[in-house]
Parts: sequence; C-alpha cells; structure tokens
Amino acid sequence: MPLTGTYEPSASEWAREQAETYEATNGAEQGEHRGVPVVVVTSVGAKSGNLRKHPVMRVEHDGEYAVIASKGGADQHPAWFNNLVAHPHVELQDRAERHDYIATIVEGDDRATWWERAVAVWPDYADYQAKTDREIPVFVLTRTD
Repeated sequence: MPLTGTYEPSASEWAREQAETYEATNGAEQGEHRGVPVVVVTSVGAKSGNLRKHPVMRVEHDGEYAVIASKGGADQHPAWFNNLVAHPHVELQDRAERHDYIATIVEGDDRATWWERAVAVWPDYADYQAKTDREIPVFVLTRTD
C-alpha cells in the first residue's frame, strides 16, 4: 500500500533537487552520483509524520536493497535513520519502478554480506566507516507489494 501524507522537502538543497528531479524523470536525470546509480527512498518522518525523500546509492541484490546510514562518516546517524526505525514501511523508486518495502536493520553475518555489497558499489563507504567510531547501520529493504 503506497505511503500517503504531506510531502516535506528536505532542508538539504542538493538532496531535495536530486530526489525531485529523479522522480520527475524516472531517474533519467539525477539518476547517478559520480557515475554510480542512485534510488530514491520515501519514508515517513519519525516526528513530523510527513513524507520525506532520500536519494541513496543503489545497492541491490536479488530484488532486495540495502540502505546505508553513513552520513558521510559523521558521528551521528542521518536524520532519515530515525524515520526507518519508527516507520519501517517505505517506498523505493529505482528508475521508473516504484514499490513498497519493509526496512530492517541487519547485523552479524547479514550485515557483513550487505556491507561488502555496498562497498563494492560505493567504495567511499569504507572510508566513511573509518572516519567514525559508530558502526554504520545497514537497512535491508524487502519488497511487500
């Protein structure tokens, strides 16, 4: 069941522009970052209840996706982390395909497997992990529709 509610654009100009352009063009524009494909995740705000859109690197395997809460290696999680914890039902748009997913934080061997996949797609993740003492969370998105 698709998410409904009021869309609240990101305070980050680049994230807002990328997500909105991606959606408007089905990823034909703003569908990559430094040559690497991205997807757009729509979540429900943990506090506001409004819809939030987040462009993230495309890490996909057998129809599931990983969303990496790296925030570039900052010592705190990105704001959307709390959204996925509070409201794990999200929508993910991969080019023209849009579906519902449930986001689950993975740990242990599952996290290690998905982390390896993520670093293969976006090697900067390894650098981000080296910059922070927190273990960067990995969400796996499993399709529900």
